[in-house]
Parts: sequence; C-alpha cells; structure tokens
Amino acid sequence: MAQRNMSPNKCPMPSLEPNYRNRVFEEVATGYTYEMAIEEARRCLNCKNKPCVAKCPVRIDIPEFIDRLANEDIEGAYQVISRSSSLPAVCGRVCPQESQCESTCTRGIKGEPVGIGRLERFVADWHREHAAEAPAAPESNGHRVAVVGAGPAGLTCAGDLARMGYKVTVYEALHVPGGVLSYGIPEFRLPKAIVAKEVDNLRAMGVDIETDMVIGKVLTVDELFEMGNEAVFIGSGAGLPRFMGIPGESLKGVYSANEFLTRINLMKAYLPDSKTPIRHGSKVAVVGGGNVAMDAARSAKRLGADEVTIVYRRSMNELPARKEEVEHAQEEGIIFRTLTNPVEVLGYENPENPRDPKNGEVIGMRCVEMELGEPDASGRRRPVVKEGSEFTLDIDTMIMAIGTSPNPLIRSTTPGLEANKHGCIVTQGEDGLTSREGVYAGGDAVTGAATVILAMGAGKNAAAAIDEYIRGKA
Repeated sequence: MAQRNMSPNKCPMPSLEPNYRNRVFEEVATGYTYEMAIEEARRCLNCKNKPCVAKCPVRIDIPEFIDRLANEDIEGAYQVISRSSSLPAVCGRVCPQESQCESTCTRGIKGEPVGIGRLERFVADWHREHAAEAPAAPESNGHRVAVVGAGPAGLTCAGDLARMGYKVTVYEALHVPGGVLSYGIPEFRLPKAIVAKEVDNLRAMGVDIETDMVIGKVLTVDELFEMGNEAVFIGSGAGLPRFMGIPGESLKGVYSANEFLTRINLMKAYLPDSKTPIRHGSKVAVVGGGNVAMDAARSAKRLGADEVTIVYRRSMNELPARKEEVEHAQEEGIIFRTLTNPVEVLGYENPENPRDPKNGEVIGMRCVEMELGEPDASGRRRPVVKEGSEFTLDIDTMIMAIGTSPNPLIRSTTPGLEANKHGCIVTQGEDGLTSREGVYAGGDAVTGAATVILAMGAGKNAAAAIDEYIRGKA
C-alpha cells in the first residue's frame, strides 16, 4: 500500500513560458514527470463509493487506475483505463475534468481535487512511449456494423464494438480520421501525432477506417445496410458554422472559427510553405466565449497578430470555456472584452477606385455594451443592450465562434430519420436509437456542439445498445 500524500493542493502542471508559447504551436502543457505523477496519485483516498466514477461519461474506474499508479504499476493503470476508454491520451488533455470527475472528488472538499485528467494523460503517454506491442484484435463474432464519422463518438463506438468482436468499418468524410480532434483542437492543446496513435490502436483491434467517404453522397445509410451491416451508428458531428446575421459578415477577413481552425489544424496553414495559407491579421476579434473561441484566439496570436480580443456578450463569470483555457489565454496576452456584442462589421471602401484591392476588407466592428438582466432558459442572466453604449473596435480580422450545427446531408438522404428544429438527429434516450430501426446516433450530431467526453460517452452507450440489438435478433 502506497503512503498517502495529504497535501491539499494539486501538483502544478508544468507548461511552456507564455511569451514563448504564444509564438509557436508546440504543446503548452508539458505533462507530469514520473515523480510528480506518483505523488499526485497518492493524494487519492481511494473512496469506496467512488463519486468520481459516477461523473465520468465513459465510466473509467478512476480510483483503481490511480491506485495502480500510486503503487507504480503504470501499465496496470493503463489497462484499467483502456477497459473503458478508447482515447485516454486525448481525454487526459481535453476533457473538462473540473466539471466531471474532479467536481465530486472527496479531496476537493477541503482543498483541490486530485488531478485525475493529468494522471490519465501521464499514464496514456507512458504507455505510448513504453508499450512494445499494439493491442490485439479480439475474436470475431461474425457480425458487421458501420460507423459514420471518425470523431470522438464514432471512434469510441467503433472501439467498444471491436472489443466485443464486431467487424467495424468507420466512414470519415475528411482525408484524415479524428473529427474535431484533428480539424478543431489546435496542436498546442492536442498534438495530432497523439490522435494518430490512438487511431492506430483501433486499427490494430481490427477497425477499418475509410476516409474521403461522405455518407449521404458517396454512400447512403440505406446502402450501408445493403452492404451487410446489421446496424449503423451516426457520429458525424456538428461542422456547420453559425453566424450572427449582422451586416458585413460577408466581408474579406471574416471567418467562422470552424474554417479558421480547420485551415490551421488540418491543412497546417501556419507553416511558411502552406498550400492553403490563411490571413495573418494584425488586430483580430474573436466573437464567443467557449473553448473554440479560446482556440481561435490563441491560434491567431501564434500566427503573429499584434492584438487579439475575445468579444463576449456576458461577463467573465459566465464564460463557458474551461478555466484552464481562459487562464492560458490570459497568460498569452489575449484581451477579454466582456459584456460586449457586435452589431455590424465595417469594411474598407474607396469610391474613387472601385478596383482598389482593399475594397471589401474588414476595418472595424461596431459594438454595443451589454448589461446582465434576468436569467434566461439556460439559467444564465440574459444580456441586454446598454443604452447609448455604441462604439467601434479597430480590427482587420473577425472570427465567429458562436457555435455550430449538424450538416443536413445525412438526415436529408436517410428516409424516416427524425431531426429537431436545430437539425440535430432525434434519439430515444441515452442508448442513441433513432427513428430508424438499427440506426443509432450520438455526439454533436445529436446534441449540437458539446464536449469530446460527452460525445465519447454517447458512442459508448450506443455501442452497448447496438450489441444488445444485434444479439436480440440472433
């Protein structure tokens, strides 16, 4: 039995110096050392009622993996995690543990909770660096399932089904698997080599991944059944960007965060020799307050912007982004202009020279100040315009990070597949069953844009339901 560490504080996460990291795309958090991980693991009380597990969407046995780590059995800790999670190195980096497992940690009552996410990352990284063999493919059960989308929901569903012996083929619309892990989350938060390694592990388990396969265009859901699949899981995400509908959004220099981050992450637009370059603004405004807004703002800073401003209509207390991401952004020099809302994007015009190449480029953003009124349906205080507060923000690039919705292609080509007014696929309960027999869905395609770990939880629930459905037919 390892000796307990009763320190009330987490071991701090080492990270790159802010004025260095805001110019490069290297990973910001450098990870625990062996000694740090062991000491942090020994802060866990190994509670019998395991409150942290109940808050984990993929139900990792957290006290067990941490106990193995505390006793320096790191490979054993990894095996505990991998029983429940197909993407541990990813979760350890991007899961909002502060609102999930760590929020109910007993050590958090009189101090800081155990750094569960940091320990998961350490264990996954250690395994990746030291494991000699890839995971083995389980024995086949003779059944086939198709998964649409190689994002967190699809990869999790595929991994769980593969462990049960199913032959799984994942169909990904883009040229690389990973979904939002590849195109949305920047390299400095989630190195793409880590995503690729997690995907390689699934392939070693027998999962086939076909890229450049736009389901609804190359193949339909009905055709997937005709190919011998007994069930289909739709985890196609929510990649359709939203805009505010204000004047000037079509000007040169206005991006959706989706396009901005995809160009940077998937197409490496930050490299000097990139074939798909992106605008390197000097004064950039990012509209929104979630993790995507933080990612876009911090990316713009790394592209060389002199000034990057987060424009958010509520206060700092209502920011939906992870606390760690907000703190990193502040350390890197991102400006936060809260209680502010854009009403128009302003463009350059030269009436004397209609062919002036600067015509139509962003030169500013007209904004109003806001006040917080009564709570809205979400429970947050509704922002209302402060009278006479209009002002202009001098910018040359604007990035909209106010959310996304599912692409309509799959639902429009799948007869009988019910969707709600927001374009999200409707499911019956947590198992992901849709209005079509044998068709299941989960992740952002169902909920709209949400977190990676919630998408993984949905993929896991659907895999269990698909297994029950197919076995029930046998």
